[in-house]
Parts: sequence; structure tokens; C-alpha cells
Amino acid sequence: MIICPNCSHKEMEGVIYCSECGAQLVFSQGVRTTSMQETGGMVKEPTVTRAAPAPAAAPSFPNALITLHVISKDVFLHIDEIGEVIIGRRSEGQSMVPDIDLHPYQAFDSGVSRLHAALKIDPNQVQVVDLGSSNGTSINGIKIPPNEPHVLNNGDLLSLGKFKMVVITNIGISV
Repeated sequence: MIICPNCSHKEMEGVIYCSECGAQLVFSQGVRTTSMQETGGMVKEPTVTRAAPAPAAAPSFPNALITLHVISKDVFLHIDEIGEVIIGRRSEGQSMVPDIDLHPYQAFDSGVSRLHAALKIDPNQVQVVDLGSSNGTSINGIKIPPNEPHVLNNGDLLSLGKFKMVVITNIGISV
């Protein structure tokens, strides 16, 4: 188990970001971990206890411009078109439905709004805009204001409420 150095949430080995607070767990020098050592019922402060494993090859999705990795379900959602994509969750009786429906992944329980955010994808960059959602949108743990576009980069942690996804893309990466 890995214990988040930020919020002490327990994660499985190999997780890159904390599913509770979004803090990065894997660093180039090592992995922040603790064994479940307890002293008087208190967990000791997290320390680096082992070297980082060799980096695994990033998943390759040749037809996808952007892929969203739903951390809690280990599911990959692929987007393969330029343009605007609405992310949210469907609800019974809802007249407008999002392009990417997170309902099957318990999005309601994580605070995802019906029409939560928009991804604006063009050949040079990917941006996210919070659509005035009830529980907000964050990039790498930093809440973004509604109705303002913010650039997403490969590896960013995108949070809709408490629903966390890692952005996988090569858009905007110069080779």
C-alpha cells in the first residue's frame, strides 16, 4: 500500500495520483510510501522507502486524440475528434445528455453535474471549461473558475467534483 503524503489516504501500489486529494504519489527519485507502521494508533509520517519502479510504457491509443483514464474504475475513455465534447452524467428525464456520460462510473456519488465541463480539442491544445457545475472542476488539485478555458496537458489530473481522471494526450507536445 502507498499512503498519500498529503492526506494519508491509502492507495494500491503503482497508483500515480491520490484518488482522494489528487496529490502526486510517484516521483522520479522514488515512491512516497509507508508501511502500515503504527505507533500508539498513529500512522508515522510518510517517507520514501524504496526506489521508483522502472517507468512503464504509457498506454498507446493510436486513434484517440485524448484519453481520459477514470482512476477509480481503471477505465479508459477515448476521444478521437477535434471539437467540443461535453462531460457529465445522464439523469432520468434529462433532455440534454453529455457526449461523455460518466453515470456508469458512479459519477453522481462523486459530485459530477449533468453537464459538468466541456473539453475543447483542437490540433494544438486541449482545454477544459467548467460549465458552472455544482461541485467544481480542478486541474492537478487546483480549482478552476467556471466558464474560463484552461489548458490540459498530458498527465494532468482532471477532477470533476471528487471524480478523478488522468488526461492522456500528445496534443501540444512538441517532438
